[in-house]
Amino acid sequence: MAEVFDARPCFLGEGPLWHPQIDTLFWFDIIGKRLLARGPEGTAEWPLEELHSAAGWLDAGHLLIASETGLWRFEIATGARSLIVPLEAENPLTRSNDGRADPWGGFWISTMGKKAEPGAGAVYRFWRGELRQVAEKISIPNAICFAPDRHAAYFADTARHIVWRQPLDADGWPEGAAQVFRDFSEEGLSPDGAVTDATGALWMAQWGAGRVARYLPDGRFDRAIAVPAPHVSCPAFAKGRLMATTAQEGMDAAALAAAPLAGQLFDLGPVDHARPEPAVVL
Repeated sequence: MAEVFDARPCFLGEGPLWHPQIDTLFWFDIIGKRLLARGPEGTAEWPLEELHSAAGWLDAGHLLIASETGLWRFEIATGARSLIVPLEAENPLTRSNDGRADPWGGFWISTMGKKAEPGAGAVYRFWRGELRQVAEKISIPNAICFAPDRHAAYFADTARHIVWRQPLDADGWPEGAAQVFRDFSEEGLSPDGAVTDATGALWMAQWGAGRVARYLPDGRFDRAIAVPAPHVSCPAFAKGRLMATTAQEGMDAAALAAAPLAGQLFDLGPVDHARPEPAVVL
């Protein structure tokens, strides 16, 4: 059963990341321009200068954080950030969205139009100092995650209701064409953030459906965990438990009254085969 883990409401909660070295969960309120955290010493919050959406961990004192203009090294103790590499910095109409570290120590990050303009988004991989586009013409890119055997990456276009499986080569770069993993169009489901467990199954947030659903490596539905907020945006594993961010975006006063916990971060309970995120290697 889902329970509130952190009651600070986010207009667009996204990008949850559990840092295994300091036992702390980080996440973003994209539109609110802030980074939030909860760990053994309680809660923390950092105001941000621009829209940020996703993170990876570098070491005990630093994160990699993605913004509308770049990937940044973020010092947890001070909140200071320094630019690692620009990300569509020349395009004021786009921002970063979903992102996750890959098994090689790289970082995949997506972009999208600030008004979700059709086809304005893309997916990039940052590895060994190089930022390279790996997918393009996506409206709302999400569900970036990786098969534990390193053979594939996944990503989605929430607007098209499709999740793709992208084969990878030995260095983690796309190899061949992406294949449809699952098309949710007929079910009317909108895939959002996702993470893979140790068996290769995808735990996927589904925007508008109030749940995180688990899909087996062959695409079959396994089960779902209900969340008392309709717009579930992204899951994360934290010490063997499943966490999920949610959002208030797109909800009017009546919808918020019907779902007063919307925008809060939830603990969905213990799950089998959870695994920590790998570090990003600069």
